[in-house]
Amino acid sequence: MSGFLAAHGYDPGPTQRPFTAGAIAGLLATPPAILLLHLLRSLAVEARILGLPVILTIVAGCVAMAVAGALYARLLGRAANDVRGGWLFGMAFGFALWAAGAVFVLPLLGNGELPAGPPATGVFLSLILWGGCLGALLPFIQRRTHLKVDEPGVAENLGPTLAARDPAKR
Repeated sequence: MSGFLAAHGYDPGPTQRPFTAGAIAGLLATPPAILLLHLLRSLAVEARILGLPVILTIVAGCVAMAVAGALYARLLGRAANDVRGGWLFGMAFGFALWAAGAVFVLPLLGNGELPAGPPATGVFLSLILWGGCLGALLPFIQRRTHLKVDEPGVAENLGPTLAARDPAKR
């Protein structure tokens, strides 16, 4: 059944570059989340829990959110590219990250400590905001990173043309 669905466009193809588009969207969705973390005083609490300076916490967060964005784009496939509903898928993914990351991974990295009170709310809201921004941005970024099959040299390196080529020349 999954082969049938893949043949009919539910999985992103190799020209769609879901990892690239997701990483870029994840990175671009991070500044609003960082601002919210800062405004709700959650950023300093996260830095203290992780034992890192705030700037290194931000850098680590940017890297983690780029990876999470790539994972989002790959896991959700074409559903992540929906202009009308992508923001909602993104918010759901942000919630899942909060449940996994802030509730499970952060205490493992920070000697069992968790943010509490308003900082905990800030962490939750920042991941929901990040997910909404990710989902809203991804369809537009994906269009920019999508390979055009009709461009010279692209079609020769995909699909049946690539499969028919001599393996030594691939």
